[in-house]
Amino acid sequence: MWLFVFFDLPTDTKKERKAYAKFRKGLIEDGFNQFQYSIYVRHCPSIENAGVHQKRVRSILPEYGSVCMMCLTDRQFEAIEVFHAEKAKTVAPPRAIQLELF
Repeated sequence: MWLFVFFDLPTDTKKERKAYAKFRKGLIEDGFNQFQYSIYVRHCPSIENAGVHQKRVRSILPEYGSVCMMCLTDRQFEAIEVFHAEKAKTVAPPRAIQLELF
């Protein structure tokens, strides 16, 4: 069983940034790993264990923002397709080296 936590939290004020950092730190301390920018995932050996971690996430919810949780089985998780791509970098043409003769 895999437990996903998706969140979109405001970070406009110092108080909101502190709440965001506290929530993210709480997820990491509970064994979650970053899957994407605002998506964290944790493996749970059973649905009962996933329920324990869901309760922990509920206990650290920030005052504002949106947080969603979703459970996937191992079979569903292995069907996820993940693509990583980078923008093409423009490479400057090599500079000509001028020889100096004495």
